[in-house]
Amino acid sequence: MSMHQPFEHTVTAHGPTVLRVVRAVLGPGPDADDAWSETFLAALRAWPELPADTNVQAWLVRVAHRKAVDVTRGAARRAVPTDTLPERPTTSGLPENVEPDLWVAVGALPERQRLALAYHYLGGLRHTETAELIGGTPEAVRRAAADGIRALRRSYAPEGAPR
Repeated sequence: MSMHQPFEHTVTAHGPTVLRVVRAVLGPGPDADDAWSETFLAALRAWPELPADTNVQAWLVRVAHRKAVDVTRGAARRAVPTDTLPERPTTSGLPENVEPDLWVAVGALPERQRLALAYHYLGGLRHTETAELIGGTPEAVRRAAADGIRALRRSYAPEGAPR
């Protein structure tokens, strides 16, 4: 018998974290929404077999990484070049949408910085776990995450905040 909490509680508890991670990796929009859905579908299928002592958030972030890679591969196959991103108000009511410029700034980071920042700061993975996902040493991943944070501080700050 598993000692897991009900799966719905896991979605409620970790859904926002997974959404922030896939948005940082893929940008806000339908690709991130697809990766979020695919993450929790895969998690639901694996849930009964998951060991009771699993760090659920770290496990979900690793699943989200694989789903984001899948979405990226799919998007590359059907890429449509565009110079502009549509601006439209959000209807989801999620707090991440309050700062759309932040997601633009995150999306502008070099890929390794973006992934290191997403998986460590947003997903809560240790640098060693992030290095296993994206390659490289834990020290290089730590540096990439720190460089990403520094770049964000330079390029993005809410109105009136110190840069």
